[in-house]
Amino acid sequence: MTEHTRRRPWLAALLALVVSGLGHAYLRRWARGLGWYVAVTAAVFVFVPESAISGALAGDPPPVREVAPAAAVVGASVIDAYVVAIRNNRAYEREREAARATGRTESLDHETAEEPSAQSAGMTAEPDARSAGTADGDGTVRCPECGKETDPTFDFCQWCAEPVGEGDA
Repeated sequence: MTEHTRRRPWLAALLALVVSGLGHAYLRRWARGLGWYVAVTAAVFVFVPESAISGALAGDPPPVREVAPAAAVVGASVIDAYVVAIRNNRAYEREREAARATGRTESLDHETAEEPSAQSAGMTAEPDARSAGTADGDGTVRCPECGKETDPTFDFCQWCAEPVGEGDA
């Protein structure tokens, strides 16, 4: 149901500080992470003098004014990773609220949405097609483990890799 998962903004910022782009990779924003890595690398090669780079590699700390442009780009990357994580968490919360409003409950283990059972809704209990891994009334096949809709041509759930089929019930 959801493409968002809850992330820790402080961890994204810390990872972005350690290696530029790593915080965005933690957030699964691959292109953005690669972009920040390229931006920091370009800032180092374009704005930082070669003597400052070789001095830093030899153990001699360079003057702050020589590495300030690259440090500014790294700082922007850290801030961006933190803000993207906050936005991701807000989208995650909106999706959870929308799922609750439509009568679906969130399973925290698999981060999937499941329909409320007929017994909890006060209806008569009918055999649940998901429990047997068989086709619903409309021909869709649901996994008995996670409840997600699966491809009927596979004998396993492509979401959780559990076996699906009539013989597995």
